[in-house]
Order: sequence, then structure tokens, then C-alpha cells
Amino acid sequence: MTYPDTELLINGHWVAGSGKRTLDVTDPATSTVIGRVSVAEESQLEEAIAAAHAAFNGWRCISVLERSARLRQAAYLLRQRSDQIGWLLTREQGKPLNEAKAEIATSADILEWFAEEARRTYGRVVPARDPYVRQTVLKEPIGPVAAFTPWNFPLSQAARKIGAALAAGCTMVLKPAEETPASTAALVRSLQDAGLPSGVLNLVYGIPADISSYLIAHPAIRKVSFTGSVPVGKQLAALAGLHMKPATMELGGHAPVLVFADSDIRSAAALMARSKFRNAGQVCVSPTRFLVEAPVMEEFREAFVAESSRINVGSGLEESSDMGPLISSRRLEAVEGLVTDARDNGATVDFGGKRLGNAGNFYAPTVLSNVNRDMRIMNEEPFGPVAILVPFTSLDEAMAEANRLPFGLASYAFTQSASTIAALEKRMEAGMLTINHLGLALPETPFGGVKDSGHGSEGGAEAIEAYLTTKFVSERHAPQA
Repeated sequence: MTYPDTELLINGHWVAGSGKRTLDVTDPATSTVIGRVSVAEESQLEEAIAAAHAAFNGWRCISVLERSARLRQAAYLLRQRSDQIGWLLTREQGKPLNEAKAEIATSADILEWFAEEARRTYGRVVPARDPYVRQTVLKEPIGPVAAFTPWNFPLSQAARKIGAALAAGCTMVLKPAEETPASTAALVRSLQDAGLPSGVLNLVYGIPADISSYLIAHPAIRKVSFTGSVPVGKQLAALAGLHMKPATMELGGHAPVLVFADSDIRSAAALMARSKFRNAGQVCVSPTRFLVEAPVMEEFREAFVAESSRINVGSGLEESSDMGPLISSRRLEAVEGLVTDARDNGATVDFGGKRLGNAGNFYAPTVLSNVNRDMRIMNEEPFGPVAILVPFTSLDEAMAEANRLPFGLASYAFTQSASTIAALEKRMEAGMLTINHLGLALPETPFGGVKDSGHGSEGGAEAIEAYLTTKFVSERHAPQA
């Protein structure tokens, strides 16, 4: 199988950048260039917006049953093409092939979920005070959308935005990550092959800052959706606000895991170690700060390190690999810097803490203990394969640490106490909390954060609401003589 160069999709046509500029795509397992992605010029951004604007009136008027059918067909095609797309995703992103295929399956599920939600964009009738007045609330698509998606889950994050927007009747200009262009292009091609009308979905790549500033400021764009880092998200949210455009922001996190002494310690440790090192820790909801009740800390540490030692690191194309490389040398250096800072300031490296091999961006699964709040890794999202173990002696102490940071995306807890669960549900400052199992990021459940982790939801029934506007209509009919 050959890794392809990736073009732009504008008004139903795959085209190269008009300026002939390209960016290299690198295999993170080997650090070699495997392909190129076209760079959109400003004139092509204008063409993509114009196409989305022109297609909007037609797409919004297509019956919801027809929109639903297109999304369902795209989900079917994704599943049919799983082997090919999975290979592309692993080559450009690095995750093991089984994780790549799981992401494709999830993306298909997401499209199917929104295919059903398209049928449920209900309005309502509001009882009037006057018997001759009829009051209705209508839900209408907001308009063309500018969407920006990341490299860590290039298919599923794009599917969340595309599925909700298209189900609502919106059109879109999508700007995915340049690090992982071919897999997202394959998703878009599946939608195109499912019969999506030209212009409904447009795909552009290029210099992120140039594209975002042009798209968000354009008067034809009526909605912004972004998944990425907190600093970039704040900049884009401010730009959207300047132009009075609603924005859905799914940003970073530093997820706490509260492990209480009454839980099944070894089971929790094994489950969370596998979750921590999924996609080499490059997951926005990745568990990171493991707050463990002091009496069971040693038991948890022993079990967690044992499970971490079983993680086989290697190329995602190798069947034996449990964890692949980090996406880039820059990410590798960032993780290495956080671990070095922690070690230099007194942290204990219980496992890992080093680069692996002489090629690619491999870093060992790493477990740190004896940390303190002054260390960078206790305050900055590591976005890598690093787990931090912190003991606590009371619920109040655990909650104080869990809520200390400005992040509020995902959180985890393990306990058998009903009163503790009730306290967690009430006091945890996070958009998502899963207790005694891994229950996040299903298509039918809300997905989003609070505080600096963003606002809005990209899952569940809430997700489609962000792409709809509310229109109130009051009409009076004169009584017949």
C-alpha cells in the first residue's frame, strides 16, 4: 500500500493548492517524509467558503430523511474501507493499527448517531394566552461552519463536527491537522461517495493561523468549532467573539483519577494504565494525575507499574505493539522536558522516563511519584505517556487537588461508597466524570469540558443544538364573524 499525497476538496473537486505549495507529512515511527499535503491559497479559501455558502440553501431544504441517509451511507463506506484507512492513519499518526481501526469504527458510529439525531431536531408549540394566537418555536440550521480538528484523533474528531453540522442542515469548511491529512481526506471522500452534494463539505489544509483568521472573520461563516490546545482555543474563541459568532471549544485537560481505598485497587490500576498509555497518552481525556488514598498507594503503585511494564512500544504497524510513537520530535522533546523538570526537582521515576530507540519519536511509558505542585508536570498538560501518582488522606484533600487546575474536561474515580460517589458528582469541576469504569466519549453521551477546557458539547443530543438557531413565531388569527 502506498501513502498518497493529499489534495484539497473545494466545491466537490479534488484540487492541488493553486500556489503549488505543499507541506511534508512525516511518519512518526521513522521520522521519514512519506507524503505531502497541499496548501490552500487565500483565493481557494474564498472558493471553499463561497461553495459552502451557495450549497447551504439547498442542503438545509433537503429532507432530514435524505440527510440521514447520506450520513448512514458514509458510515457504511467507512467500515468497508477500514483496512485501507487504518493503514493510512497508523502511518501518519503512529497509533497501533488496532487503535486506528477502532477509531474508524467509532467514527462510523458517530455518523450513524447524528443520522438519527437529524430526525429529532424538534421545535415546539408554546401555549398562548390568547385563544386566537399560535406560538411556535422553530429550530433552523445556523449556516456555514468553519471547523478545525486535531491530529490525535483525526477521524473521530472530524466525524463529531461533520456529523452534527450536516445533520442539522449546515454546510462546512473543514481544516484538519496537516500532520494527519490522508486519513481525514479518506473520511471526507467517504462522505462524498455517499452522495453528499458539491459544496456541502469542503476540505482545506495549509498554514493554521492564516486559515483560521481568514475563515473565522469571513461574513459567510456563521459558526466555529475547534478541538485543540487551550492557548490556541482561547485565541480562536476571542476572534469568533469579535465577529459575534458562536463557538464550540473542546480544549485540553489534565484529568484527575481518584482511587479510594474501598475500590478494587489492582483492577483499577490495570484498567487505568491501559487507558493512560492509549495513543501514547496523546488524548485530551487521558487520565494523568492519579490521586490515590494513602493506605493503598503502594499496592496501586506496584500494580500500575507492573501493568505499565507490559506495554510493548513499537511501530503501530507491528501486531505486537501496544503503544506507538509520539506524533513529532517537538512533542517528544516537550514530554522529555516535563519529566526532566520533575526528576530534577525531586520526583521519583518508578518506571520509564526515557526515549526509546534511535529513530522515530518513541518514549517509554512513564510513572512518576514523590511529586509536588511546583513541578511543571503537575500544572501543564503532558499530552504524552506520563502518569503522576499523588497520595491523599481525605476526600476534601483529593477534591482540592482534583479541582486545583484551570482545566475541567474529564475526570475518573474508583470507589464503592455511595456517599463518596454523591460527593464526587456534586463537587467535581469537570464536564465529564466516569466512576468505576471507562464510560466517556460514546456518540450518544455529552462530550465537552468546563473552565479552560472549553464550552459546548460534541456528543449526545446536546451536540446538534450548537448548529441550530431558535426562531420564535407568534401569529394571530382573527376570530371568524
